[in-house]
Amino acid sequence: MSSEANVRVRPKETEHEINERGYFVRQKNHFTTPFGEGEGKLPVEAGRYRLIWAKGCHWSNRASIVRELLGLEEVISINLVGHGKHEQNLGWEFVFNENQSDPVLGVQFLSELYASADPEYKGRPTVPAVIDVHTGKVVNNDYVWLTNYLEKEFAPFHKAGAPDLYPAELRADIDKYNDFLFDNVNNGVYKAMFAQSIEAYNDAYEHLYAALDSIEERLADRRFLFGDYVTDSDVRLFVTLARFDTYYFKNLGPLRNRIVDFRNIWGYARDLYAIPAFKNNTYLRDLARGNGDKSTIFIDYNTRFWDQIDYEGLWSQPHDRRAKSSDPEQKFKTQH
Repeated sequence: MSSEANVRVRPKETEHEINERGYFVRQKNHFTTPFGEGEGKLPVEAGRYRLIWAKGCHWSNRASIVRELLGLEEVISINLVGHGKHEQNLGWEFVFNENQSDPVLGVQFLSELYASADPEYKGRPTVPAVIDVHTGKVVNNDYVWLTNYLEKEFAPFHKAGAPDLYPAELRADIDKYNDFLFDNVNNGVYKAMFAQSIEAYNDAYEHLYAALDSIEERLADRRFLFGDYVTDSDVRLFVTLARFDTYYFKNLGPLRNRIVDFRNIWGYARDLYAIPAFKNNTYLRDLARGNGDKSTIFIDYNTRFWDQIDYEGLWSQPHDRRAKSSDPEQKFKTQH
């Protein structure tokens, strides 16, 4: 049962995460204790943690994809949250479960798990959130490093033949490129969508498309961002690409290009989507679902067409990405 004392109204980004110039400044992650061995780290144990994520949130979608790629389904349990209808915005809720309650944690709202971990926490309760099922508390919401913890610290629990998404020899380069993706693409779309001044919007928009142009060029002669095999960076880019033409476009203003207009990026995105872990954790139709008023002629694109578009067919169209690899039959470098 939910504890009213721990159910919090969701803070508004427009009141807490916009600076004086109208720029969106995303809140910092609060629970950042790393996983690993030794004092001051979260112990790496099978069955101890539960990953909470949401279909629409690409930060959390990254973790759900990597969890399946590495075969951690029996090691880290999982559940989805969504938004319920209340007089006030109470944030992420276990709307897909009976009685809107997580069957393992016994709570209705994600905010309860944040309040249990830190009663003084004032920020937005965000996903991904890793919960210690022994205590019912959030122990990590650090989307910046979470997939890397799954790839590195949880290696003893990886399935046989699991992909090496974070090769030791590339980690410095991957980390640097991930920073670029965060600033310009992953968070770049939000900086444009949430901007409260035209100056902030134009700045974010220009950086976003400059980044997409550089990625389009990078993918001209390589199958994936770091060559022949999928890495952590590809997961991070994919989750934004999957939402661009299905959802983000509505709030981005006049678009210079859709994702389908970038020849290399669009083929690359479909190449990744063909991988079961990507497809299984990407709910394209749910992302596109429109909830506008169909009784008027002036309704948005998604309200009109979200249930008519063959997303599976669109994302399964053939492409020529295999030809860019020296190992075309394999998309992953496996661990040894």
